[in-house]
Amino acid sequence: MNENEVSKIIIDAAIEAHRNLGGPGLLESIYEEPLLGKLSKKD
Repeated sequence: MNENEVSKIIIDAAIEAHRNLGGPGLLESIYEEPLLGKLSKKD
């Protein structure tokens, strides 16, 4: 996997976590656990 593929996975997971949690205005720590969960499920 090259760096572009890795970047896409990370950005897609971050966007999905952001949308599921209700958008902007939350502390970064709120996003950490859902983002880690999404990234750990990726192959």
